[in-house]
Amino acid sequence: FNMPSSLRLLAAGSVGGCVWYLERRTIQELPHRVTRLFRNVNNQWVMVQHLSFLKRMYVTQLHRGLSQRVKPKPEPATSPFLEHMSSGQARAEVDELPSLSASSLPLSQKPNEELMELKAASIVEHAVDTAKETKEERQWKEMKLHADDLPGILARLSKIKLTALVVSTTSAGFALAPGPFDWSCFLLTSLGTGLASCAANSINQFFEVPFDSNMNRTKNRPLVRGQISPLLAVSFATCCAVPGVALLTWGVNPLTGALGVFNIFLYTCCYTPLKRISIANTWVGAVVGAIPPVMGWTAATGSLDAGALLLGGILYSWQFPHFNALSWGLREDYSRGGYCMMSVTHPALCRHVALRHCLALIALSTAAPILNVTTWAFPIISLPINLYISYLGFRFYVDADRRSSRKLFFCSLWHLPLLLLLMLTCKQRPGREGDKGEAPS
Repeated sequence: FNMPSSLRLLAAGSVGGCVWYLERRTIQELPHRVTRLFRNVNNQWVMVQHLSFLKRMYVTQLHRGLSQRVKPKPEPATSPFLEHMSSGQARAEVDELPSLSASSLPLSQKPNEELMELKAASIVEHAVDTAKETKEERQWKEMKLHADDLPGILARLSKIKLTALVVSTTSAGFALAPGPFDWSCFLLTSLGTGLASCAANSINQFFEVPFDSNMNRTKNRPLVRGQISPLLAVSFATCCAVPGVALLTWGVNPLTGALGVFNIFLYTCCYTPLKRISIANTWVGAVVGAIPPVMGWTAATGSLDAGALLLGGILYSWQFPHFNALSWGLREDYSRGGYCMMSVTHPALCRHVALRHCLALIALSTAAPILNVTTWAFPIISLPINLYISYLGFRFYVDADRRSSRKLFFCSLWHLPLLLLLMLTCKQRPGREGDKGEAPS
């Protein structure tokens, strides 16, 4: 099928005419569209220029008014709702203020609304910044270190009550040792042991700051609260450790100084990291507590004999009912801090160990006269208090509650000083020991 040439020409002509008509109409309407577009853009540009000019005028007038004031500017009075509101809540209130769109307002009201919004925003921002600065200044004043507060802070850093217990057990070991009582050696031993204990406790708190902050029992320690810097804590520990070890080594004897160094190392480098690894930390900590009376004995005699080991054994066994009963009431705290304690991971073992070492105190008291540390009156007169703490240990083992653990803990607080006092009362005198030694010859 072939179309005639006349029809082809007619179709091509009609198509060409349509295209020419559309192009001509587009060209005729283009100037009107461009003009309308520029007119709209010009109107919007004029409105933006006008608002920018008004804004600059407002800021200029505001700064001019501030610079021309003669009187000092009083502190702005914050509104009551800002005083009881945090900065985040105040900003939320500003964000929630209803804003009117610019298109819905007449041109004459737009500058006024813009000025009102800028003024309100500047006032609220200034009040929020003032409240934040006041809060920061208050916190800085609370954490500022004063010279009057330093002794109390250092006393809490060194755990002064625990240090006093360490010095008292060292003094008991010195007094129970055979031989004449040397006051100068006794004072040097007590002072050196106290300084070594302060150093070990300070280093312990330095290492445990991230974990102590999670426990209610330790969250108010000086390093946790930021009352002193870590550098000051380490410096204080160094200033205690160096003279303490020097006094024990050159003022008393090298054996006592070596025991002091070993105890600082054992407490800071073994016991402290083990608290987050294994329940073996309780046994290591008991060894740390058993060394001070041994140091007192070696300071008086210069030797490490059976009497020193007996005193260390009594302190070693006493710490298990004391600490296990204490940790039983602090299980939630130790678990929150991430410490691995028997009361948290092995509660049955915790109660069993406490009872076993309560009974061990009876056996150790009986061994004291056998080793010529005390007379035979000591195991007899110490039997009632040893039986009582054993009974409380049994109740703690059976009941496994806070009430029984609290009773055992408070009993351990008076049991140890009373037991050491009875040992001093029944101490084996040198004359009687000499008589016994001369009788067979």
